[in-house]
Amino acid sequence: MTNLRIGDIAPDFEADTTKGRIRFHEWLGDSWGVLFSHPKDFTPVCTTELGYMARINPEFQKRNVKIIGLSVDPVENHAEWAADIEETQGFMPDYPMIGDTDLKVAKAYGMLPAGAGETSEGRTAVDNQTVRTVFVIAPDKSIKLTISYPMSTGRNFNEILRVIDSMQLTAKHKVATPVNWEDGEDVIIVPAVSNEEAEKQYPDGWKTLKPYLRVVPQPK
Repeated sequence: MTNLRIGDIAPDFEADTTKGRIRFHEWLGDSWGVLFSHPKDFTPVCTTELGYMARINPEFQKRNVKIIGLSVDPVENHAEWAADIEETQGFMPDYPMIGDTDLKVAKAYGMLPAGAGETSEGRTAVDNQTVRTVFVIAPDKSIKLTISYPMSTGRNFNEILRVIDSMQLTAKHKVATPVNWEDGEDVIIVPAVSNEEAEKQYPDGWKTLKPYLRVVPQPK
């Protein structure tokens, strides 16, 4: 079982999806990515998640983020499930859904052990309950976040957007975000930035609570 950590390169793979066959890294291109997985098609909590992701996909697109789902069932099942999702949630998934019938992607991302077999056939949602992870991947293909959820708890994708906002601020402005931060609130100058460098970037100054804790308004 692969143990992926923050900073590791997200495994590349080829797979069939509801939008055709893709090579993952090539499909991502220069975008950020969110890969979120599901233990089985036609499961209740995942149905609500996929619908919500379709609803807020424009928010991801504004942030240069591509989203892609994964379920170990065949792509043909995904298409039928998508109709249920649109009927019950009001939104049809407009992003690719990976069919992982040979479990290769789930194994590559450490969501199933190597001994899980080579087919999704005959496996139940409980068998695949660990296939409930969100991966956020940067344009350099490194993993920036992983969160795993139990089957009974719907994921908070607004939180994923919040984290992406934070990480994109860090990448662009060398700031970190404090506890419970929301877009528009004060941020923290990262310790790697010297006061001299910070003076150039923030000529209006900042609030020093401790030498390692310098607070500044969020850059525009």
